[in-house]
Amino acid sequence: MIRRKEFDQELEELRTLLKQMGEHVGNALDGAIESLQTLNVEKAQVIIKNDANLNALEDKIMELGSKLIITQQPVAKDLRRIIVAFKISSDLERMGDLALDVAKVTIRMEGQELIKPLVDIPRMAEVVKSMIDESIESYLKENTDLAYKMAQTDDQVDQLYSNMIRDLYTLMTEHPTNASQAMLLLMVGRYIERIGDHATNIGESTVYLVTGQRPDLNQ
Repeated sequence: MIRRKEFDQELEELRTLLKQMGEHVGNALDGAIESLQTLNVEKAQVIIKNDANLNALEDKIMELGSKLIITQQPVAKDLRRIIVAFKISSDLERMGDLALDVAKVTIRMEGQELIKPLVDIPRMAEVVKSMIDESIESYLKENTDLAYKMAQTDDQVDQLYSNMIRDLYTLMTEHPTNASQAMLLLMVGRYIERIGDHATNIGESTVYLVTGQRPDLNQ
């Protein structure tokens, strides 16, 4: 009974660390988009600097999960809980890297003015931010309905990205001198779209945790 209590406490610590990673990624995305909207290079540099904190959280999850496997030798769903924690932490770390990439675009655009007001990018980021929050909640509550919702929400992100591609290519055709910045903004859209894909991956991991079967929610 004592070993089980310790195991449950350490599983709860894993969940807490993953929640902290999710909050970090959400804040990084918010900050990166704000830095882009205002072309605030200093804010972008803070996002880049803080990425080390996210990596440290991932390291803690790997260390704690490995310790649990070695010392507790979990089986069945308990083992899946640890394996899923590893997978989710990897997805969250990649999401953080993509938010960092958005901040790097702000730095590359230093000294420029935006060629058009940003509309689709902030909308995409808002939807993706909700996906980050809901994907973590689906894991914490082992809620497969919320996990499957990721696929539907990701379709919204894909539609916004398609609209953005159309508008920016039209702008490049009409104003070729703006092509360089337009391509950078297309890269930002791609980064945000990829964050949504990773949130969907977390939904898949939740379904695997609960059912033992991994669906493909990105299809």
